[in-house]
Amino acid sequence: MTKLIIEYQYFGSINYIKTLFHFSHIEFEVCETFQKMSFRNRMVLAGSNGLVNLSVPLEKGRDQKQLLKDVRISYSLPWKQQHWRTIESCYNRSPFYEYYRDWLEGFYNRRPVFLLDQNREIMEWLVRQLKPGTVLGETSVFLADYPAEITDDRNRWLPRNFQGEEQEIRYRQVFEDRIGFQKNLSILDLLFCEGPGARHLLSGNV
Repeated sequence: MTKLIIEYQYFGSINYIKTLFHFSHIEFEVCETFQKMSFRNRMVLAGSNGLVNLSVPLEKGRDQKQLLKDVRISYSLPWKQQHWRTIESCYNRSPFYEYYRDWLEGFYNRRPVFLLDQNREIMEWLVRQLKPGTVLGETSVFLADYPAEITDDRNRWLPRNFQGEEQEIRYRQVFEDRIGFQKNLSILDLLFCEGPGARHLLSGNV
């Protein structure tokens, strides 16, 4: 089992989360400059009419070049209210909506200053739910390249290609009868549909 280097994401995709189960040590990249057009501030859900893209607005916009740790979330628009209402609309009929509702509602009532702090809180919650059994840490310095024995999956899944890979995990989705099975959505989709059973699907222990 080698070490994995990967970025924090905003409720990252299923394949992204599944990767966490394949390594004994994982370090999250916190020393990089902000990468636009990534899942650091985006996620994709499934609604009755197709894919739903949600984006966290940032101060100075998406083209900023500052360090990730300095990127601030913008609250000039009520995006948290919008995201929570969208989640409710997409998943309030899902089998495990009530199981996760309280934490998520509390999360969307908080206003963290920095994107990194928000994404770290999300990952800590996901680890509590899914228990991947890995040693987690964060980078202390930025490296553009890592030696071969360390797996670098930074920017492996992006909004432009996130459905390009196969997804081994299959489960019944809320709107599958209308829009077909949608692969590699946000981990929230799997949690709402499968609940604690999501861990077994992600780990391969089914």
